[in-house]
Amino acid sequence: MKRRKFITKYSYTPWYRTTKRVCEQLILPFTIFQLIRTLFIPTVFDVLLLAVFIAIAVSIYFEIV
Repeated sequence: MKRRKFITKYSYTPWYRTTKRVCEQLILPFTIFQLIRTLFIPTVFDVLLLAVFIAIAVSIYFEIV
């Protein structure tokens, strides 16, 4: 019988944990800024970038990443 290896947040490398923490802190201000920019000057690129930022923010919030 094989034992399952559980992944904890401490099993990741230190540089990955640091990068994830920085992204968690910066994604919300970037998303808000992009939302304001998209409301004033909507272009296709702005809308797509806002969708990517929202997807990243939701995935971090629900701890998918």
